[in-house]
Formats: sequence, C-alpha cells, structure tokens
Amino acid sequence: MWGQRTSTDVIRQSAGADPSAVLFDALTAAKARKVDYVIVDTAGRLHTKTNLMAELEKMRRTAAKVIPTAPHEVLLVLDATTGQNGLEQARRFTESSGVTGLVLTKLDGTAKGGIVVAIARELNLPIRYVGVGEQAADLLPFEPDKFIASLFAT
Repeated sequence: MWGQRTSTDVIRQSAGADPSAVLFDALTAAKARKVDYVIVDTAGRLHTKTNLMAELEKMRRTAAKVIPTAPHEVLLVLDATTGQNGLEQARRFTESSGVTGLVLTKLDGTAKGGIVVAIARELNLPIRYVGVGEQAADLLPFEPDKFIASLFAT
C-alpha cells in the first residue's frame, strides 16, 4: 500500500519467506537498477524473541555480502506510547542490529514519547525523525526544541 502511495518499488516474496532472502533480492535489484536507497521494514520484531533477533543479525550479514558497506543506517522505530520497556527494546535492538538512530512515531495523539530521551542519552543515538500522522508527509525531521516544548505543553 505504501509503495503505491509513494510511487516506490517494493520487493517482496510470499508470506513466510526468509527475510534475509527478501533482503538479498531487494539489494540485488537495487544494485541492478542503480537505486540510491533501499528501506527494509522488519516490523513486528519483539526483542524478547531470540530467533527473531537472530534473524536481524542474519539480515545485517546478508546486506554486507551484497553491499560491503551496508547497512548504512539502521533506524529503530519507537511508538510514542512505549514506556520504560522501550529502553530495554532499544538496548537489545542496538545490540543485535547496530541501531544508528531513532524514529519516534504516533506523536499526533496524547503520547509524549519521553522515553526516547533516555534511550538517546544512554545509547548515544540521535533522534532522526518523528511521525505526527499517517501520511507520508507526516514523517518529519526531528527538531529538539519543538520536541522539548511539546513535553511540557499542557
């Protein structure tokens, strides 16, 4: 659906396919098509599931086989409603997949996403983007001053 909305090619396989195989196909296609960016969505991963975390590590190795310098950026997407558990999630994902930045979503509701401050500080990770809605244009570059002001707004 998002591929259609943004006029973006989507590489996928049937349900239940090996995620690393899908990644391999996507990166191979991107190289052949001379595409500058490949976004890999691994949604639904739980840090408490050992086999899923191992799959992320495998995907990282697969990416490096196709493009030796890959991945160039690994963004952990956090829901603004996530509480203290978010810190442990971030620790585990950073450990298994080398997170390089954060995206905080669902800031269009009442959630403030304050846990992201602790995560950014403890893991020394920059907050790259915030999601403030459900449209492609609602993913915005992170602006620290606006975010801090929103934490204290009533």
